[in-house]
Amino acid sequence: MDRFTNLDTVKKTVGEATGLPNAHYIDTQVFNQEREAVLFATWAGVGFAKDIPEPGDARPFDFLGMPLLMMRDKKGQLGVFQNTCRHRGMTLLQAPKKLHNTIRCPYHSWCYSLNGELTATPHVGGSGIHTHELIKPSQLGLFRIRSHVWQDIVFINTSGDAPDFDIAHANLLDRWKEFNQPLFHGGGSSSFKLEVNTNWKLAVENYCESYHLPWIHPELNRYSKLEDHYNIQRLGAYSGQGTHVYKQLKGANNETFDDFKGLSARWDTGAEYIAIYPNVLFGVHRDHYHAIVLEPIGCDKTIEHIELYYATDPNTQPELQALRNANAAQWKAVFEEDIEVVEGMQRGRHGVLFDGGHFSPAMDGPTHNFHHWIATQIDNARRS
Repeated sequence: MDRFTNLDTVKKTVGEATGLPNAHYIDTQVFNQEREAVLFATWAGVGFAKDIPEPGDARPFDFLGMPLLMMRDKKGQLGVFQNTCRHRGMTLLQAPKKLHNTIRCPYHSWCYSLNGELTATPHVGGSGIHTHELIKPSQLGLFRIRSHVWQDIVFINTSGDAPDFDIAHANLLDRWKEFNQPLFHGGGSSSFKLEVNTNWKLAVENYCESYHLPWIHPELNRYSKLEDHYNIQRLGAYSGQGTHVYKQLKGANNETFDDFKGLSARWDTGAEYIAIYPNVLFGVHRDHYHAIVLEPIGCDKTIEHIELYYATDPNTQPELQALRNANAAQWKAVFEEDIEVVEGMQRGRHGVLFDGGHFSPAMDGPTHNFHHWIATQIDNARRS
């Protein structure tokens, strides 16, 4: 770790703790520390499986400056690889592409299978000689990044040493086990993104608390009031909020979306919104989900990738397209209302006298839970 910040007070109980120091929002060195200790060392969200739906589909992307590649092999299994040729480090793909059997480096034409295996090395032994005793294809496949798909979200563990996803998130998977069933992307308007001038952690902090609802989301607060919400927090794992008064959106003729099957009565009017550490924000309702993958671009810039999913394939219910559009517009408006406050907090972190802030023991438990987790991840990395 290049720069030391004292995190002892961050890990105190919520009533005694202060928040993360300013450097964790505005300092490039600290941002790079968190890249390794927080985002690379755990299961971070990087995209959505729907974006490469068929065998041979491949999609390049960057994660915190690291060039990566999602591919589906011939059996339809999704893999994540470093988008770097093992010969001279050339990036393999510059844009999404449909591959047949191989991915070819555009520099010297080394070729790899859809499983990342090195399959061809043209002229590597000289003109017309395609092998060399010192070039061992079995040892020079693409670097595979550990990955896991859950609810269509692609998670990766770059360091390779986090507990298995099902173990790391066992409590949350059990909490939401009723929703472990097929889901369908809403298509078209159900996919959008927001570019926000803030540190990614402030987007997490804002999402996992309901304290701000009366002032920032007045329309939402009219039917889902502050007193209708409850805190959700699991130390070292996740935090968020829930509501007892979720109300289904209705169309002009009182039409609604289909419910997920077999849900217990608590979901008739209940919904939950949880930050899955480090960078995925997820909301469950009786009739749809929303998933947000936060892409940290730098200390003060984040892209929010937002997708909406339903219990029934939209292709079988074209008559509900207007309702899906309205639902997407409603959520987009809610998320846009948060932009001013997360950008305002980012500017506020340049206040040199700010000490990280103090938490309401009654209202800020979920946010403190997140700060405590970040501090623990960083301290663990320092010790190792």
